[in-house]
Amino acid sequence: MRVLITGGAGYIGSVLVPRLLRDGHRVDVVDNFLYGQTPLLDWVCDPNLTIVRGDARDPETLAPFLKKADWIVPLACLTGAPACDRDPGGAESVILDAVDRILEVRSPSQAVFYPTTNSGYGVGEEGIHCTEETPLRPVSLYGRLKVEAERRILEAGNSVTLRLATAFGMSPRMRLDLLVNDFTYRAVTDRCLVLYEAHFKRNFIHVRDISEAFLHSMGNLDAMKNEAYNVGLDDANLNKAELCEVIRKHVPEFWFTEAAVGEDPDKRNYIVSNAKIRGTGFVPEFSLEAGIQELVKGYQILRRNQYSNI
Repeated sequence: MRVLITGGAGYIGSVLVPRLLRDGHRVDVVDNFLYGQTPLLDWVCDPNLTIVRGDARDPETLAPFLKKADWIVPLACLTGAPACDRDPGGAESVILDAVDRILEVRSPSQAVFYPTTNSGYGVGEEGIHCTEETPLRPVSLYGRLKVEAERRILEAGNSVTLRLATAFGMSPRMRLDLLVNDFTYRAVTDRCLVLYEAHFKRNFIHVRDISEAFLHSMGNLDAMKNEAYNVGLDDANLNKAELCEVIRKHVPEFWFTEAAVGEDPDKRNYIVSNAKIRGTGFVPEFSLEAGIQELVKGYQILRRNQYSNI
């Protein structure tokens, strides 16, 4: 198949693109390389890869690739609440306007696979897992924009949306601002961490399993299309203190405590059920502990703060 991926050099895209190439697909990447990293250099020798430095919101840039695409994966995004809060107009244009342009131009036969976020659940109910039927109550601009983009994509048809848990793990386009990546980096480099509102819970998923979830959706489009699916680890509905305990197993010198005062700027707090996508045959491969071990090794190499979106 021929696959168009906007934002294909990002944290997820730089894992997904090589995976698609290894399966023999042709991949067209449009990315503005906003963060100055070089994640796809190892793959430029592949004749099935095309890379264009450009803006995913620009119709002239996208037009020739949209005409040829069998599958479209809109990854281009200002990702995370802090980045969106800094530039709300830019966030809306790259998340919503760019998606609208794709939906206006693509034909009904062209399938769209979209990464949304389970942060759309906002604040859940204690002890109750959020399913795909749970009302969406996003607490951040980022969450609201992604929820709206998901609605438009599903209504347009021939699409699958993946409500991703908080991602973790090493990627050629690395991010240090994601929760597991951030806490593990602090454990390795600072050996200490002060938590605010440590009882807030999240669900987690390895970035390579996110890539496999896309491949799974593409291979099972007829059975999965026009629906949303939570994608996370069933055994990784953890609060921040519990996450730190797991990290300390692999960095014994790590010390953490909770501040008596202070407020977490991100109010998300929920647990998630991933049973629906499991029912389609998808099983994540990488555990939270395996990801932390990988990060500990990776942070012997990375000691710079450029690998962050904030």
